Amino acid sequence: MQNGIFSVARLATSFEPGPWAFAEQQAEQIDAHWERRKQAQPKLFDGKVLLLRRAEITRDAPGGAFRGAFFATNYRNFLAWQAFGHPDRDVYNAFAMAALRSRDGAFLLGEMGGHTANAGQIYFAAGTPDLNDVFGESVDLAGSVTREMVEETGFSAQEAAPEPGFRIVVAAQQIACMQPRRLALSAEEACARTAAFLAADPDPELTRLHAVTGPEQICARMPEFIQTFLRDAFAAESVAGV
Repeated sequence: MQNGIFSVARLATSFEPGPWAFAEQQAEQIDAHWERRKQAQPKLFDGKVLLLRRAEITRDAPGGAFRGAFFATNYRNFLAWQAFGHPDRDVYNAFAMAALRSRDGAFLLGEMGGHTANAGQIYFAAGTPDLNDVFGESVDLAGSVTREMVEETGFSAQEAAPEPGFRIVVAAQQIACMQPRRLALSAEEACARTAAFLAADPDPELTRLHAVTGPEQICARMPEFIQTFLRDAFAAESVAGV
């Protein structure tokens, strides 16, 4: 897919299990890479995750849809594919994120904990989809958003109900499906709530929330697709006079 940011009304992704030539052909190198990562971060778990083929945005229905076919692979294969420079360019790391916002307009992003694969980076609540998101022949990315938001921040689906549609951010082999959600709490109240929630968890995925109120707070610890989304959102509001 072409890099950029796009709007769609819905996500329509399927599940098509099958082998991955990259994982089979480079199994020895992948195993060696995994052992190195495990030594540095012992809590990494080699479960099944979903990666995407045939990613596209279609306009055959009102508002458009993001489509593609997911397959399952081991987490070690996914990490190696990232570390080796994404050698299979027909595959994407596609995921949905809760673009959470406070009552007073701050975007709320979480800082990843030191034991995670992306320690120190700043993201919206999200996770790589897995087999829990598979329902028959479909993959429920929208459901994945809710689960990850609740698990990482403590905010319920009722507290942060989704707004219509998704913003799709494509940055090389990463595709972030941003679902806008709004809290009735101020940024200060939201950060305090999540701080208390994380303090009660013996092994939280996040260390804290960051409240981002303008483009000057975008930083290098935010992945490219997060920076793209935030700049676009703030620019649109500036034009609209919000």
